[in-house]
Amino acid sequence: MAGKQTVLIVDDEVNICELVRLYVEKEGYHAIIANDGQQAIDMFKKHAPDLILLDIMLPVKDGWQVCREVRSSSNTPVIMLTAKGETFDKVLGLELGADDYIVKPFEPKELVARIKAVLRRAENQAQNEEEEDKELRFDGLTVNQSTYEVYLDGNKLEMPPKEFELLYFLAKNTNKVFTRDQLLDEIWGYEFFGDSRTVDVHVKRIREKIEGAERPWALKTVWGVGYKFEVQQ
Repeated sequence: MAGKQTVLIVDDEVNICELVRLYVEKEGYHAIIANDGQQAIDMFKKHAPDLILLDIMLPVKDGWQVCREVRSSSNTPVIMLTAKGETFDKVLGLELGADDYIVKPFEPKELVARIKAVLRRAENQAQNEEEEDKELRFDGLTVNQSTYEVYLDGNKLEMPPKEFELLYFLAKNTNKVFTRDQLLDEIWGYEFFGDSRTVDVHVKRIREKIEGAERPWALKTVWGVGYKFEVQQ
């Protein structure tokens, strides 16, 4: 399957798997299927797919656990599939490091658009990693793009990929205000399927990790507009 990107489809409903397989193969991707959480982990390790479509309600290991295990060793893009569409599901998935979510039943065109957007973002990220080291330094804070590491007062912070990318982008553009839609497009790579809560959740998580003592910098909310990384002149 040289030259084709591989999508791992994880769902315990065989009919859904076969339907999604048809959609993604029609778009030129190679599809592989797992029907439970442990099988998903095994196939992820064996095949190193380019993207994972991951259902939440799975036998053996649920989607949350699969996402945790994938994120412990890889930045492979993950799109969560959920039949619920509940805010709790979306937020938890994003906090665990999922790149996107889509609610079943979904339109084929929307699913394909999500896949393309997430893969495009991952490719851009890979290109950035091949470039020279890019490290931002502020008082007590270091954000290194080449290693995806954040240090606060010398202590390494645990930060999932999308949290890191959001922090790096804002910190790289100090004192510039970005709307939620601009941040969705820049970090998640799509404009029309986003939920502004996605950005809010990530900002909240970042703040919990980097804020505390008085600093000459801060991740600020600009009410009615969006967010900025403010650095005192």
